[in-house]
Amino acid sequence: MQDLKTYKVEPPGPVRLEGRFVTVEPFRAEDHVQALWEAFGGLEINPTLEYFTQPYFSGIEDFAAWLQSVIKGGWIPHVFRDRSSRQVVGMASYMRADPANGVVEVGGVAHSPAMKRSPLSTEAHYLMARHVFETLGYRRYEWKCDNRNAPSKATALRYGFAFEGIFRQHMISKGTNRDTAWFSIIDSEWPLVRAGFDAWLSPENFDADGQQKRRLEDLRAELTADAGVQA
Repeated sequence: MQDLKTYKVEPPGPVRLEGRFVTVEPFRAEDHVQALWEAFGGLEINPTLEYFTQPYFSGIEDFAAWLQSVIKGGWIPHVFRDRSSRQVVGMASYMRADPANGVVEVGGVAHSPAMKRSPLSTEAHYLMARHVFETLGYRRYEWKCDNRNAPSKATALRYGFAFEGIFRQHMISKGTNRDTAWFSIIDSEWPLVRAGFDAWLSPENFDADGQQKRRLEDLRAELTADAGVQA
């Protein structure tokens, strides 16, 4: 077991992360509020963020005010920019950081329609996770969502997060009960999780039309099986 007597990490902060398909950049209200609002289709942001706990937005002013409120609450929001089109296409935040224990959560995750059926979201979350484990040295990276949010739960598993259980009656969200599903990656798991991401994101895994040849889950399972044989 690792000796943690001298373990120390810094809180996460705004960071710019460059990938092949996407750039993760720190949120700046003057640059990103309008771009995010448009990326999510204006008031179509409400169904997109159905499982977020805040009330529905009546306009961009509400959205801007909410972003400022979560920043004051300790969230560190980042936006995703498509490197090809240069358009803002989504967002996610580092949140609930606990540097004393090396734990941080990725939350406030929202992908616009432009991110669907593309490598953008996978690479964006790979970059954010890699920064947490390899640059900051954290021990645990969390993903939580409303237990009714089947797409978010499937995404967490696809990215390599392990399901840990349900926190029953965890929150009140938009006037209704929310049970929260918890997922995590820990530092000992990250090398295999990263290897899966690296294999999936490699140019060799995409055909001439930009479609994946092999699924991320299958690549990671194969790497895990190989590691078990070698052990």
